[in-house]
Amino acid sequence: QVQLVESGGGLVQPGGSLTLSCAASESIRSLRAMGWYRQAPGNQRELVATITSGGATNYADSVKGRFTISRDNAKNTVYLQMNSLKPEDTAVYYCNAVAFIYNTQFWGQGTQVTVSS
Repeated sequence: QVQLVESGGGLVQPGGSLTLSCAASESIRSLRAMGWYRQAPGNQRELVATITSGGATNYADSVKGRFTISRDNAKNTVYLQMNSLKPEDTAVYYCNAVAFIYNTQFWGQGTQVTVSS
């Protein structure tokens, strides 16, 4: 069972930046991929960005060029750098991990990001 703990959410003005962190309870080298998803009120949870164990990244079209996902294997932590934030980025952001075995998925508890003036 992989425990994921997110941090870094908060209130930011449009055009601002935030960095989310996701600390895993075990070596992230042992995981197939990690990623960030978000869910706004009344909406389904959607993919934001993923990064594989090999370092390949994937982004939702809505965040390309503004968000960057990265990983620090030594700290067992994945980051989401968010720039040029827009009100429509407001959501609860969830960290996700996918294991090699059975592609089992694990989720963090979520962190709120609010973009508002």
